[in-house]
Amino acid sequence: MTLLNYPFASRRTAAVARNGMVATSQPLAAQAGLRILQQGGNAIDAAIATAACLTVVEPTSNGIGGDAFALVWTQNKLYGLNGSGPSPACISIDKVKQLGHEKMPLAGWIPVTVPGVPSSWVMLSERFGRLPLIDVLRPAIEYAENGFPLSPITAKYWARAHKIFQTRLNGPEFDEWFKLFTPDGRAPEPGEMWKSPDHASTLREIAETKSESFYRGRLAEKIAAASKAAGGFLDESDLAAYQAEWIEPISVNYKGYDVWEIPPNGQGLIALMALNILKEYNFTHRESPDAIHIQLEAMKQAFADGKAYISDPRTMRAKVDDFLSEEYAKNARANIQGTAQVPEPGSLPKGGTVYLATADGEGNMVSFIQSNYMGFGSGIVVPGTGIAMQNRGVDFSLDPNHENCLQPGKKSYNTIIPGFLTKDGEAIGPFGVMGGFMQPQGHVQVVMNMVDFGLNPQAALDAPRWQWIEGLRVDVEHEFPNYVIQQLAAKGHAISMAYDSGGFGRGQIIVRDPQTGVLTGGTEHRTDGSIASW
Repeated sequence: MTLLNYPFASRRTAAVARNGMVATSQPLAAQAGLRILQQGGNAIDAAIATAACLTVVEPTSNGIGGDAFALVWTQNKLYGLNGSGPSPACISIDKVKQLGHEKMPLAGWIPVTVPGVPSSWVMLSERFGRLPLIDVLRPAIEYAENGFPLSPITAKYWARAHKIFQTRLNGPEFDEWFKLFTPDGRAPEPGEMWKSPDHASTLREIAETKSESFYRGRLAEKIAAASKAAGGFLDESDLAAYQAEWIEPISVNYKGYDVWEIPPNGQGLIALMALNILKEYNFTHRESPDAIHIQLEAMKQAFADGKAYISDPRTMRAKVDDFLSEEYAKNARANIQGTAQVPEPGSLPKGGTVYLATADGEGNMVSFIQSNYMGFGSGIVVPGTGIAMQNRGVDFSLDPNHENCLQPGKKSYNTIIPGFLTKDGEAIGPFGVMGGFMQPQGHVQVVMNMVDFGLNPQAALDAPRWQWIEGLRVDVEHEFPNYVIQQLAAKGHAISMAYDSGGFGRGQIIVRDPQTGVLTGGTEHRTDGSIASW
């Protein structure tokens, strides 16, 4: 028996509940969030519990040493949290080039930026949570301490990462990664038990000190010492200066629905730009080649400008309002032709991220995303802590004239984006699709699936997806109808059919009926997705 072979088609139906719901990519993490709801926690507590648990049970995509973003609906208002971290204060383009790099490396300490995950958990808990943080993190602590059996898709990506890291990671600074994640010299199999007691101790210390140890205490010392020993740029002063930021979400109205995203340095702006271009079109058939062509061209135009201008908002020369203006959308619409056009941005690398959505019976809802980027991130694990560090700095350019050029203390263009829908001032609910540069493309597709084509959350996620890669290349999932593929090709799109859906994002959706409070959720068949509800 293998847990990675499914020869027969299966179908999920949407989940419905009234008292609470948690949707995420790993069943044990979803149950952890539900456990907190049933213990009297609210949707914010459940989101933190689920996120912390995901760092343990799905380390292939996120970790304590990563970034996070959140959209929180509570007391009839939407709040945004930017939990991405900046580059070290002592790094520079010249210093990186002096080490022999013409572009930012994928692994090691150079691309490591300040982790924002622990600060994000604490700030959410302090402002909106109901239970003590130690209680909220307890499910994650228990799984890290006692172990858990790997879910199938997590095991698949674990094995893939090990294969890549065997050739990519060279040097003593990577020894801890192999020691922790391949204790027997191999990746654990689906259903095999794995645990990380150091990870449990770190989670407990974060909870008990409200992340002070991570940024200004014992854990900070360990992180800085590991960086220094390997010649990294991150030090204690970088950690001590950090705190996640409350920010105002941004939105566009798409056919009566307000679609909300986190502003730059996240790429949610790209999804809003594309929807703003598309809102004047009347799409009646989801599988229409003409409709998909228009969506692709709008998406490419949004990416062309987004990749050119999105960066740390403190250094961006362009204004968000300009990109979301009617004038911009009108001009972009006028540029869409009957054949595929080549935009300017470069190739789009893969990502590694987890997304979760939570809701409680009181109307609180959370859209939350966190990531180590590119799977396990930098390949760095801080000895004795279980902390896997992200490589978010890899997206910095070493061209000093580029908008997203590397600078000290600067936040990079960030791929991870939570989404949220409202209508007439009422919450509809959280949604998200993780997966590197697939994310804004996934956001556009699931919003259109629900708004234009009337699909429920589960069907909206199940629908076959397209993904613009670069130039004229567009990948489609193998479920795409052949006549659609042929007609898109006739319009000049270079279509590639993908037989593995792993690169098309993994999403979750919860919507709330404002009249009855009933919650309806959808989860992702492209991963170990699960909904826990009551």
